[in-house]
Amino acid sequence: MAKWLTAKVKNIKWWNDKLFSIIVNAPINSFQAGQFTKLAMNVNSKRIARAYSFVNASNNKDLEFYLVKVEQGKLTCPLSDLKVGDKIEISQTASGFFTLDEVPKSEQLWLLSTGTAIGPFLSILQQGEVWHKFKEVILVHGVREKEDLSYQYLIQTLCDENPQLKFVSILSRQKNPSGLTGRIPSLIASGELMKFIDLKPEPKLSQFMICGNPDMVKETSLTLNKLGYERNRRRTPGNITVEQYW
Repeated sequence: MAKWLTAKVKNIKWWNDKLFSIIVNAPINSFQAGQFTKLAMNVNSKRIARAYSFVNASNNKDLEFYLVKVEQGKLTCPLSDLKVGDKIEISQTASGFFTLDEVPKSEQLWLLSTGTAIGPFLSILQQGEVWHKFKEVILVHGVREKEDLSYQYLIQTLCDENPQLKFVSILSRQKNPSGLTGRIPSLIASGELMKFIDLKPEPKLSQFMICGNPDMVKETSLTLNKLGYERNRRRTPGNITVEQYW
């Protein structure tokens, strides 16, 4: 059973009318970049809890989470109404295996995400270990419209500080003058994604971490399977490590 701690809200940042980040402080146990924890609130005398991935690096005491406000969402609606100084509950211990420890060392690391599922990748990129384990890191973020591209300042800072990092934005409902238009699986299948950044991944050189809604994760994995990449498992190491963000 999870042990709950009280977390104090330090900041709320709205990216648009649906996407927001919440930053809290609480004396939780240490965690690994890529892991998630649970946030909870009492709603109508009942504790409502949901899992959210950390956006911050593990050495940052400001615990940050990236959320989308869901209409009539049992927890996201109350969370979106919070103000600085308010208190919520947070699980003392993080969970999950979507971490670099689970990914074999390779030349290239492709981080494929949609929507708020970019969160754990931002945690991984801020942690620092990734730059010693991979020569090239490609962060891909697929969203519907340009206004959904959050954390652009942080991403640009990471690119400026780490020359081996490349970022590709993908818009599914608008033309994208600075990136690509379409969906991640189809852009991989057509070769457009790889051509855009002038890289040619190969099974012996590349690792893929995929985080997003179940349909995106499944379709992207199947697309990579057809190209010769296999699911990464502890007993049988491969190229594809996944996290379903739903």
